Amino acid sequence: MRPGLSPGDLLLVDYRRGPRPGDVVVARLADGTVAVKRAVEPRTTASGRAGWWLLSDDPAVGVDSRHRGPVPQDDVLAVVRARAWPRPRAVRGRRGARRTV
Repeated sequence: MRPGLSPGDLLLVDYRRGPRPGDVVVARLADGTVAVKRAVEPRTTASGRAGWWLLSDDPAVGVDSRHRGPVPQDDVLAVVRARAWPRPRAVRGRRGARRTV
């Protein structure tokens, strides 16, 4: 799948709403890196905490849950609602459902 976002895109995010499967999210990975990934499904971490399986839209690029395992729920920081710049548009979920601003 081709990525829906590019480096340098300015994003509008929602810190209050929790993720749903298919949402694009901002998350802190185990090494402290903050990244934008797609939330695929809820999973349990190795420590037994609630978490999310996060994947890159382009599996050939980047690090995601295939490499690091589920990301703890507390480390999923925000849900991406829209790209504000350079071409404003709502971010769509994996199944094409429009995420409105």
